[in-house]
Amino acid sequence: MSKPEIGFIGLGLMGAAMVGRLQDLGYPVTITANRSRPRIDAAVARGAVEVATARDVAAASDIVMLCMDTSASVEGRMQGDDGVIAGLQPEAVVIDFGTSLPASTRMLGEQTKAAGGDYLDAPLGRTPEHAKDGLLNIMCAGDKAAFEVVEPVLKDLGENVFHLGALGSGHTIKLINNFFGMTVANAMAEAFGMADVAGIDRKALYDVMSAGPLHSGMMDFVKGYGVDGDPAQLAFAIKNAAKDVGYYDQMASDANVDSIMAKSALTALRTAVEEGRGEDMVSQMVDFFAERYRS
Repeated sequence: MSKPEIGFIGLGLMGAAMVGRLQDLGYPVTITANRSRPRIDAAVARGAVEVATARDVAAASDIVMLCMDTSASVEGRMQGDDGVIAGLQPEAVVIDFGTSLPASTRMLGEQTKAAGGDYLDAPLGRTPEHAKDGLLNIMCAGDKAAFEVVEPVLKDLGENVFHLGALGSGHTIKLINNFFGMTVANAMAEAFGMADVAGIDRKALYDVMSAGPLHSGMMDFVKGYGVDGDPAQLAFAIKNAAKDVGYYDQMASDANVDSIMAKSALTALRTAVEEGRGEDMVSQMVDFFAERYRS
């Protein structure tokens, strides 16, 4: 059977890895440039077709995939005269692989449905290295029939593919997940900073904490930098963590809930970004706390 035509918008580290995986498997891919040329040029060199606008991508595609940084970026590519919705083919499926606000997702879903297509949210777990081998975790939500249409493609991209219910459920779960993870990471980073203030060896602290029920993968990621000096074990930038926890806080506010726990992590992450640490990895929040408490 012939493979569906794929349109892909957002060839950052993750998006480019996903496009490479699709090309490895013989999917025809149409792309458009966003900010940087090198990954676009690499995809074109392997056979991808480059077009001028998101509308052109949609016009050439059965499935349109977006892997963007913010809800505003997704809305910018979906809406307007040159947006995906304007060029959508009948019964096409649009998939947002980014981490977006659920309210924005549902709004775009209504607009896509009105244009004759379907919209799914499918935020991702794991890393670009996993994407290259089709080993992502994919948290998909939206119309079940539309999900079943694209499920074979999702299974080519992901090892674990979930259908989580109504549109927006994937982004909701991803934001809760990231809120929890970034709160734990910041708590561990502060713990190492407090150990410095108290004159306690960081490794000794980690050995005790990890011997009990507090032990977790996130603890180990932060220890990877705080003790071992390797920030790459948690390859997630502070600026992205601040965005995601901020989205979680906004999601709570949209539901008329004042999140208590989000505020501490969000304050720390946003302050770190304001101090010029946004491109650092989240595990390097250890430095943020340690330097702050020593001063």
